[in-house]
Amino acid sequence: MVTPEGSLTPAQHEIMDVVWEADPPGVSVTEIWEAVSANREVTRTTVLNQVDRLEKRHWLRRKKIGSGFRYFATKGRDATARDLAGEFVDDFFGGSASDLMMSLVGSSRLHADEIAKLRRLLEVKRGKRKPKDKE
Repeated sequence: MVTPEGSLTPAQHEIMDVVWEADPPGVSVTEIWEAVSANREVTRTTVLNQVDRLEKRHWLRRKKIGSGFRYFATKGRDATARDLAGEFVDDFFGGSASDLMMSLVGSSRLHADEIAKLRRLLEVKRGKRKPKDKE
């Protein structure tokens, strides 16, 4: 399978969200346009162009079903988030996740409940807690 190329713009991420949330999987351009236009004004042609770009960069694959095409993500949301976050840390923080965290803590963007969740995740990562433990 081909790996998706490049990053996602906010508009492309919005389209990918529609594709990732589809149940059952696979959406038409019209369904994507309807979902996106429910939140902001956008033409169907603009969505079609973005979907075409995402397909050319291997973020989406299309499959002929009936008389139209359905689009499917080539990479899951979680894997995409991990990879894009890693690229962000590399690009802006020289690969230092702790510098990212210090930046977030310093900007007051982390709330107490988020800090507690991060603490639990770090404990799981260090092996001091099992993933199913909850507080």
